[in-house]
Amino acid sequence: MQSQQKHVAMVLAQNFEDVEATDPKEYLERQGAKVTVIGIERGEIQGKKGATLTADATFEDVSPDDFDMLVIPGGGAPENLRIHDPAVEFTRQFVSSGRPVAAICHGPQLLISAKVLDGRRLTAVNKIRDDIVNAGGNYVDEPLVEDGNLITSRVPADLPVFDEALGRALGAVAV
Repeated sequence: MQSQQKHVAMVLAQNFEDVEATDPKEYLERQGAKVTVIGIERGEIQGKKGATLTADATFEDVSPDDFDMLVIPGGGAPENLRIHDPAVEFTRQFVSSGRPVAAICHGPQLLISAKVLDGRRLTAVNKIRDDIVNAGGNYVDEPLVEDGNLITSRVPADLPVFDEALGRALGAVAV
């Protein structure tokens, strides 16, 4: 019996860190996953350095139940998503579901606003270290931290281990 294709939600807004979205997206697609880019509105989303990705759906179009994994790239996107209530609620429900949630760089800003970090161990770009601690998280400065269903990395240099963790987690998701 052949397994079903895995579906990954990638949440993006303007000013995302280009490689933190394009690299995991391409990696997951090479693994056979379908990656749906979810934005505040449909259409092109511009990265910090010129990359453009297209939002296939908005938060009003989808449910966390539609996906096997959530990926939150960094840059300025999480700051824009965290003030959009449907994005925050989508994230909160996804974390609560127990399915894998991966965030890199500034990505945990969305997790902070979703109020899901209490007691969780994670990493991020050190510029938001104090925000994580103030939200009840246990910040560590490591390339990759896995705590239950939460997968986090710090910066683009960590993408190789981040991508591998995404692949492992997606492989472990029951279909």
